[in-house]
Amino acid sequence: MKVILLKDIQRLGNIGVEVEVKDGYARNFLIPQEGAMKSNKSALRVVEQKKREKSKKEAKVVEEFQVLVDKIAAVSCTIPMESGEEEKLFGSVTSEMISEAFKAEGVEIDKKKIVIEETIKTIGAFNVEIRLHPEVKTQARIWVVKK
Repeated sequence: MKVILLKDIQRLGNIGVEVEVKDGYARNFLIPQEGAMKSNKSALRVVEQKKREKSKKEAKVVEEFQVLVDKIAAVSCTIPMESGEEEKLFGSVTSEMISEAFKAEGVEIDKKKIVIEETIKTIGAFNVEIRLHPEVKTQARIWVVKK
């Protein structure tokens, strides 16, 4: 059965895509869950309207994240850690620690959005990537200092 997706469905596609699925899957799951509707001309009009609404919401979300990027760039983030000889840390800096440090500065960042490419195990200045949205990424500079 050919259906047009009304929602983004993993492994099938995004809103507005016409896909061929098994009849039972369409009748018993997709259509009752309002994830899809049978493919016809009126369905295409409905889908186009949903696409426009989604793109407006997406633009608004990206705009909000751009404001957050500006806040992140203005903040200086310092993390005090216990260290031993040769400035090696007892443990390592985690994304949760970075999130808490930003929260103390007044910027809320979810720890899952912070990407640490190399583990931070020494004192110094480091760059970490913050992926707020698939389209919005930024670099934040953090300083790890001796406690």
